[in-house]
Amino acid sequence: MNSNDLVELTVPAVFDSYDRVTAFVEAELEKRDCPITAQSQISIALDEIYSNIVNYAYPDGTDGELTLQLAFEPENAEDLVCMTFIDNGVPYNPLIKSDPDTTLSAEEREVGGLGIFMVKQLMDHMEYEFRGGQNILILKKKFKV
Repeated sequence: MNSNDLVELTVPAVFDSYDRVTAFVEAELEKRDCPITAQSQISIALDEIYSNIVNYAYPDGTDGELTLQLAFEPENAEDLVCMTFIDNGVPYNPLIKSDPDTTLSAEEREVGGLGIFMVKQLMDHMEYEFRGGQNILILKKKFKV
């Protein structure tokens, strides 16, 4: 991967940074002719993960940052976008929580977990690790140009 295929943005982990983050992602996807369907799915995943980090990674008013890396890799006849979310917040692996039982009504279901479940459905791959005091969540999505 050459250096043009990896871009990065670091922002304060607050809701006021959200528009800057979405504009950054949208601009990079458009540069690479990412189809609108894949862009929409990526935007939903971005919204869910960003919200979770802002709401839960830095409790008690702690100031924190979020770094978002986008890597673009050709993969056979498809392209691949890799979004890596990095924060120094409370360690949390969203992949260990079991998926909600979507056959139950909203009233019967346990609160929470639906956003991560949706992200798992929309993305082609998710992985998490806590390394060097950082949460690192990687989402991958294939798209044909």
